[in-house]
Amino acid sequence: MAAPGKKHAIGLQEIPGGFTAIPVCFQKTSRSHHYLYVKEHKVRTEAHATRPLDRTLFVLNVPPYCDEACLKRILSPCGHICSIEMRDKPGPEEKDDNGQSKFFKAPQPQGFSVAYVVFRKASGVAAAKKLRPKNPIVLSTDDHPIKTGIKKWISEYRDSLINPEELQAEVNAFMQEYDKKEAEEKQRAEAEDGVPDEEGWIKVTRHGKRPVMPRTQAASQKILAREKKKRAKKELLNFYAWQHRESKREHIAELRKKFEEDKQRIALMRAQRKFRPY
Repeated sequence: MAAPGKKHAIGLQEIPGGFTAIPVCFQKTSRSHHYLYVKEHKVRTEAHATRPLDRTLFVLNVPPYCDEACLKRILSPCGHICSIEMRDKPGPEEKDDNGQSKFFKAPQPQGFSVAYVVFRKASGVAAAKKLRPKNPIVLSTDDHPIKTGIKKWISEYRDSLINPEELQAEVNAFMQEYDKKEAEEKQRAEAEDGVPDEEGWIKVTRHGKRPVMPRTQAASQKILAREKKKRAKKELLNFYAWQHRESKREHIAELRKKFEEDKQRIALMRAQRKFRPY
């Protein structure tokens, strides 16, 4: 923050390595300002079509009142802007499952955020890095006022109201597109099902024909018996230590029982062989 009544000395501001500081303020009467830190986006692991490395500008410290329209007004003099992506924090691009839906949108960042600005030409990034205004850029002007307070809440509430007819039309269009893709996939799967490829393999799909099982009680009993037999075959006897101990205990118990039975049998045989004269 700059002290009130003093000039905005950008040169005295500490700037992170490789960044350029662009001062911005909310309105003309603001006594303090913020800095936008801009730099060329050069993360190789994020190289894809939506963030080309030579045409993407990375912006840090974006204040809450600075939205995409404000960033576009600030950076459009540097070159034509193709897209602006606002995020809570730096990171790889997240896939937007909702597409361009008017009703199902991702939540907007709250508080200070970062932005990825994609220019049509690489010269736009170079011009933005050289952007050093003498005075802070005013964001809320008479031509482009920024709503705050109760006006902002009323505007957000009105935007949150959904027209049922428009919503139904969008849902119907989405379902038609989904049904069309499903039909095309089914036709393609049926055409490929049972046809061997170049190496002789046959692709099996979920749309292929399956044998129909009779839904009777006898058939169910047979299936259960077959599954039980399979499980019994797969069981490993005396594989674990506890199984080995249990089998030993059972074997010793059987031997003791047999020993007691044999003792009783021998005692009975001896009693029967005793001599009885009368």
